[in-house]
Amino acid sequence: MFRKLSIVAFAAALVAAPLPVLAQSKKDSVVMAMALEPPGLDPTNAAAAAIAEVTLYNIYETLTKINEDGSVSPLLAESWTASPDLKTYTFKLRKGVKFHNGEAFNTAAVKFSFERNAAPTSTNKDKSLYQAFEKVEASDADTIVITMKYGEPNLPFLLGQAGGSIVEPKSAATNITQPVGTGPYQLGVWAKGSSITLTKWADYRNAAAIKLSKVTIRFISDPAAQTAALLSGDVDAFPRVAAQRTIAQFKADPRFNVQVGGSRAKTIVAINHRKKPLDDVRVRRAILAAIDRKAMIDGAVDGFGTPIGSFYVPGALGYVDTTGINPYDPVKAKKLLAEAGVTTPLELSLKLPPPSYARQGGEIAAAQLAKVGIVAKIENVEWAQWLSQVFAGNGPHNFDLTIISHVEPFDLVKITEPDYYLGYNNAAFNALYKEIVSTPDEAARAKLLGDAQRMLATDAVSAYLYQPQLITITNKKLKGVWKDVPQYENDFSTWYWE
Repeated sequence: MFRKLSIVAFAAALVAAPLPVLAQSKKDSVVMAMALEPPGLDPTNAAAAAIAEVTLYNIYETLTKINEDGSVSPLLAESWTASPDLKTYTFKLRKGVKFHNGEAFNTAAVKFSFERNAAPTSTNKDKSLYQAFEKVEASDADTIVITMKYGEPNLPFLLGQAGGSIVEPKSAATNITQPVGTGPYQLGVWAKGSSITLTKWADYRNAAAIKLSKVTIRFISDPAAQTAALLSGDVDAFPRVAAQRTIAQFKADPRFNVQVGGSRAKTIVAINHRKKPLDDVRVRRAILAAIDRKAMIDGAVDGFGTPIGSFYVPGALGYVDTTGINPYDPVKAKKLLAEAGVTTPLELSLKLPPPSYARQGGEIAAAQLAKVGIVAKIENVEWAQWLSQVFAGNGPHNFDLTIISHVEPFDLVKITEPDYYLGYNNAAFNALYKEIVSTPDEAARAKLLGDAQRMLATDAVSAYLYQPQLITITNKKLKGVWKDVPQYENDFSTWYWE
């Protein structure tokens, strides 16, 4: 009897022994999904927001870091100061930082990165910013000084964007497929068309603070498939998911956390001013008058948007409501076309990239334009085609109309670039923008920003539609995922399992 009890007790001990270990272990990997696959993994050479969604603050780091609330904190720079005229910024660099390939992060790497961004051959989305640098120099081994041609009050924020990623000079040429940065993650496997896996870098300077050892990022463009992947548990998190029509289902499911956050994005019908008769402001105003913003918001994003009338959003410094400058008025649209001498039907191309807001919005816009005599011929294109045919700085700008969401804040400067895809070259606006960034006083700058918004609305530079409200759905136990999105990014260093 004693022997039997001993055997039972021993067996019970074998079963019970692992339990405390299992109870203490936490999941350390995550599967995230996003709608679009990045065309490459170098955020300094292309404009696609999907690149930043994978790489920013994960593989690459910047001098500064943009936080969920839009504030800016130190990252590769420990601190910085600005001159009173906001033309000279001095950054103290973090010591002891290394790149994934073992090379040291230093002032030479910063200088190389910024001068590379400004080079004539650069395809950096923020090229104009870096070309506004008068000089970048090291005042000592740990200090970099940036002198600008004009004041820039938002420089610390701008340097925290993906285009400001610091690259290692020896590896820069191959970063598109073999990225090397200073961030907490390295590229594991890129299964083209399917997924990207990032693995925690053991030699990261603060590796103990990084809770996830592996992040798998799947690419799911179809909204129905996005919903299915979440409901099945195949995906743990889907920031900026196209779940407007199924959000009630997720809110009612205790397995999920649903967050509806703000953004600085601007969804627009972009108009190519290089094409006739679109160079005529009356024709552009007719296009704006033909499009009902509310119908676009309801139909393209199921009401998850706030109307805008300019290339600027509520919540930003100096915002003014300009939606009344070009209101929905189909009768006025027809009159404006007649005044411009346009014979209807006017045929225009409407090139639509893959996101659902563009494809669904395009159908609605085309139907509305048809009512005033404008035939918008829809052409659905893949993301790479859109970037090369529509957006690329060197052209060919082969489009009349397109629908796109510009996701970055503080991008009024883009309107001043002569090769920008819109083709709006207005010396008065360019001069106003220079005055804005050269005005240190915030109240005075806010007033000038209001003037800029009114000018863009009056000139009908684009059909400004709405500021999207973005939905993020995650497993209830996954924490640290942002609700608000000052820029498109997924900072995995803040993610962890409860």
